Amino acid sequence: MSARKAKKADDPALDELWRYDDCLRGQFGILAGVDEAGRGPLCGPVCVAAVVLGPGTLVPGLNDSKRLSEKKREALYDVILQQALAYDIQLIGPETIDRLNILGATMLGMKQALANLAVQPNLALIDGNRCPETAVPCRAVIKGDARSASVAAASILAKVTRDRYMVELARQYPQYQLEKHKGYPTKLHYQLLDEYGIQPFYRKSFLKKRGYV
Repeated sequence: MSARKAKKADDPALDELWRYDDCLRGQFGILAGVDEAGRGPLCGPVCVAAVVLGPGTLVPGLNDSKRLSEKKREALYDVILQQALAYDIQLIGPETIDRLNILGATMLGMKQALANLAVQPNLALIDGNRCPETAVPCRAVIKGDARSASVAAASILAKVTRDRYMVELARQYPQYQLEKHKGYPTKLHYQLLDEYGIQPFYRKSFLKKRGYV
């Protein structure tokens, strides 16, 4: 798969994602998209990505990571890294999540990701309804990963990075079958927790009500 540059995309949905970003670039200049993956799991980090895409650079097949297959996300991940003007990915671990709560940890990750971009944006589009406290002007965009190409790109980087992390963790702790549920609160996951208990990579604040802590 390769990216191409053009004024319009072959896919109308992709074209709409880019039109949204192009309109804002015309008003503000350099644009970044920011999204996270892993707010809901019982264990592992929350992952935040910030991406700056250049105007006119189209990534065929780009979409909200939740609408894509794992194979498609993996392929797009490499294309986005190649085509982005700048990107940064942050993993915020369970200890920080327990200390700040998941919202605070996510906002911290967004702040760090934006600060570490090699190309600083004039405006950052944040998926959701909250913005981090940062020097970069931000705009919250509900369902931004389905509206903005930049946010969609960030959603893919965050999702793939976190999934890869959890698969690697599964190799170290095969009894939890993390490669199957990626840490989310599934029936299987709770059954395995009942059998094996928790490890340091679990979010204790997420498990208090169920008596694991």
